[in-house]
Amino acid sequence: MMTTESVTTTGTAAAAADGSAATIAEICAAACADTYLESGEILAHAVGLVPTIGARLAKLTSAPDIILTDGEAFLMAELPPIGRSARAGGVIEGWAPFRRIFDILATGRRQSMMGASQIDAFGNQNISLIGDWDRPKRQLIGVRGAPGNTANHRVDYWVSRHSARIFVEQVDMVSGVGNDRAREAGDVLRFHHLGVVVTNLCVFDFDAEGRIRVRSIHPGVDPQEVVEATGFAIDVADAPRTRVPSAEELRLIREVIDPRGLRAREVAN
Repeated sequence: MMTTESVTTTGTAAAAADGSAATIAEICAAACADTYLESGEILAHAVGLVPTIGARLAKLTSAPDIILTDGEAFLMAELPPIGRSARAGGVIEGWAPFRRIFDILATGRRQSMMGASQIDAFGNQNISLIGDWDRPKRQLIGVRGAPGNTANHRVDYWVSRHSARIFVEQVDMVSGVGNDRAREAGDVLRFHHLGVVVTNLCVFDFDAEGRIRVRSIHPGVDPQEVVEATGFAIDVADAPRTRVPSAEELRLIREVIDPRGLRAREVAN
């Protein structure tokens, strides 16, 4: 299993084993890939460029049993580079139309990395609205699949711009169920499983009480920056550095998965 390693590099890039520089986007992609280390044969659902790169990186390295799609209906044994259609390359091995996704979700054979407009200290997620329900300041995309995802299988989150506007004391509406609410619900949410939250500054996981804690801080990021960008209390003392991708992982990201460098659109370095 890959482990977190300490890195003392300052700035926005860190050195891999061969001395090449890894960007924050690439470090985040590797952190996303690590969420699949113990997944086995599940359907990986990734929202966003960096999570998608992470899922593909996991498939090519540490988690070969996970199943990926082209983003629509084709199950892919090999995927074309990011930004290209399945018909332009890759190997299609199956078909899962939208109606089948609900069956897969209900059996727990799926793992999702979703985005979030708000997350609170217990992992409750909001992607629906900002402000009061009766008169919201902003209408967002709605709850989408967040309730079903958090009820049936592991869910991780990806936040490309870590800020106190996203990490809040209390979400304005619960779309994805957090650990406190799952505990209150009891057996009906027995399959609830929040994994980690990967951001452009750090990786969070959850303590025994279900509260967010700092798992690692990315190389070059000042721990105080994480504190100031989080709207509830966190402890950054002795937090290790997020591991840097290996030379082979960097090669796969840069040459095979995302040769056009689209990852930089989501995380600026």
